[in-house]
Amino acid sequence: MSARSAQHRAGAPAGAAGQLDVLVVGGGVIGLVTAWRAAQRGLRTAVADPEPGGGAARVAAGMLAAVTELHHGEQTLLGLNLASAHRYPDFAAELSEVSGQDLGYRRCGTLAVALDADDRAHLRELHTLQTRSGLDSEWLSGRECRRLEPMLAPGVRGGLRVDGDHQIDPRRLASALVTACERAGVALHRQWVERLRTAGDRATGAVLGDGTELAAGRTVLAGGSLSGKLAGVPPEVLPPVRPVKGQVLRLRVPAGYGPFLSRTVRAVVRGGQVYLVPRLNGELVLGATTEELGWDTTVTAGGVYELLRDAHELIPGITELPLAETRAGLRPGSPDNAPLLGPTGLDGLLLATGHHRNGVLLTPITGDILAHALTEGELPAEARPFTPRRFTAGAPVELPV
Repeated sequence: MSARSAQHRAGAPAGAAGQLDVLVVGGGVIGLVTAWRAAQRGLRTAVADPEPGGGAARVAAGMLAAVTELHHGEQTLLGLNLASAHRYPDFAAELSEVSGQDLGYRRCGTLAVALDADDRAHLRELHTLQTRSGLDSEWLSGRECRRLEPMLAPGVRGGLRVDGDHQIDPRRLASALVTACERAGVALHRQWVERLRTAGDRATGAVLGDGTELAAGRTVLAGGSLSGKLAGVPPEVLPPVRPVKGQVLRLRVPAGYGPFLSRTVRAVVRGGQVYLVPRLNGELVLGATTEELGWDTTVTAGGVYELLRDAHELIPGITELPLAETRAGLRPGSPDNAPLLGPTGLDGLLLATGHHRNGVLLTPITGDILAHALTEGELPAEARPFTPRRFTAGAPVELPV
């Protein structure tokens, strides 16, 4: 489909010479995949972000955990998560071929374990919910868990084996998406967006920090936790997105140390969540806290201590590993923990934000959904429960069910 025919079908005005078909505000993995897929559809596309490939994905562990991340009341979101997880093998293969980069995609599975009776009961409830939802999850005894992962503490009381929950390296994913965008002809403007441009009752692009005006038939706001702060967006369509802090540690398994973990290990420790994600390059990602502290991105002694304390109870040998990095980032949370995808009440403005803890997991399907919306002028059926209009004043909130 040509850019002009796509514009016509989407209801966007025909662009003047030099006008973009699509401007994506935000260059994290969500903004980049949206731009890449739009360019593949023949749309003249640009991304505005001071550091394309940055954002929350620089801190994320990269768990593709549609099954073990399931929470009560999020069954509608589960459908979207599963659909994206099913697309990941083909998506990763395509992106790796286009970019020439290894994404660190591993089909290694996940083991979720519990250390005491209360946490075991919580995990049993999760297993019941997974089974009721038709998901593939196997309950294991503590001994069976330790047979799979010998580094686990002797006190492990039981666990869930989920072979379908995989992982990817988000930093490699982001880097590959930058390359894919460049090779698809996406223009990268490495600046902050100062404000949204509007004309009458329509979004018409954006103004950059240096005063440069970018005219666009369609603008996609994909600014992560910053999406709710863009000047010029009418209050009634400003996305209700907030920052949710997460602290993450990166440890290093020394060469010759031998296998430490063969798969992602998650645990409920004293009611709190902790996870360990092993990379093939010897990196071990440990996280993550969930803190409602506004825009604070300070790495705290308490956060590091709690992560190491809980991980040590789970895997005592972890304290022998070198600590390579500490980071804190901001996830974009929404009122119902689900993303805001597609057209808003302002003509010409679309959203791709609010992914919270599922941004990396939902990268493939978000790109497809936004590309469809940009070319067809409407959301595909699977994305309609996630329309930004569910938060419009007076509109019923359809999620979660």
